[in-house]
Amino acid sequence: MTHARITKQFPPRFSLDVEFGIAPGVTALYGPAGAGKTLILEIIAGFVRPDSGRILLDDVILFDAESRVSVPPHRRNCGYIAQRDALFPHMTLRQNLLFPAKRFPRLERHRRVAEMTERFQLSDSATLRPGEASPAQKLGCATARALIAEPKLLLIDERGLDEPLLQQIRAAFAGPILLATHDLDLICAVADVLIVIDGGRIVQCGAPRAVLDQPTSVEIARLLGIPNLFRGTIAALDPARDSSRLDFGQFALTGPYIPGHFRGDSVWVAVHPEDLRAHSGGLESPPNFVSAQLVRVSHRTRWLRLEFSGGIFADISREEFARQKDNKDWQVEFPPSALRVL
Repeated sequence: MTHARITKQFPPRFSLDVEFGIAPGVTALYGPAGAGKTLILEIIAGFVRPDSGRILLDDVILFDAESRVSVPPHRRNCGYIAQRDALFPHMTLRQNLLFPAKRFPRLERHRRVAEMTERFQLSDSATLRPGEASPAQKLGCATARALIAEPKLLLIDERGLDEPLLQQIRAAFAGPILLATHDLDLICAVADVLIVIDGGRIVQCGAPRAVLDQPTSVEIARLLGIPNLFRGTIAALDPARDSSRLDFGQFALTGPYIPGHFRGDSVWVAVHPEDLRAHSGGLESPPNFVSAQLVRVSHRTRWLRLEFSGGIFADISREEFARQKDNKDWQVEFPPSALRVL
């Protein structure tokens, strides 16, 4: 079992109080800057001592405040890819790899270095010092150095890793990975568990898609970057038809039945912008079509985000916008299945 229960106080502004397990695969820590993600990794690695708690790695105690056990970092068997470059600047990249492998016999040591050099495409840069290497080469070396001693747990701190490199890591490392990142796309691509942290506390945990599809509060929805958040009133509930009617003042929507609520209850509704559909306006408005004025167009990497009056955001492809950019009137379609009641 790999498990952490830790508290750390930095009075008067910040306190960390978390408890979570680390399952096989990738566990992602997500939250705003200052939420405590890096601190958690540093505590598990042994660089920061918590005030209380217990840390287990494969049922081996790394830290226990009550029994006063605190294993030093070099004996914790944790690989750590830090947020900032931590390579030895006076050594070549190859020498940086040899350093953590020195506990192995000579032939095994050189075999491991050769394997990691090949795996992370460092053959052409092995004789360079970190100051002469590119950011990609330094990141590849830091990754290889963290893995070369066969750690039991790999800690990665917002280093700009992309999906291909994470897949390389998973192919080379069968143990659990604890990843701190602000990249939700990367989390959805590689993570098995998502832990959302805010203000030193875990606010939601689960499979990434489940957390993104159903945040448990409006605060968590904001943390996850969902821009469409509307407060409304339940105008009608029809369990027989599995439907509800939600009144938001300027518009009303039909959604799925909301168990555990009553007519007149106030609720927050979240809608992902990619789930909305933007259409040219017409004389008639079908159900769940909201007439809105286009306020702003923001460019993204592969799509456009349309901002409409009333705080409505919709993501569409560039090709779709090119076909509709001359619209004088717009209607935004809210599919009932896209409404998430918080």
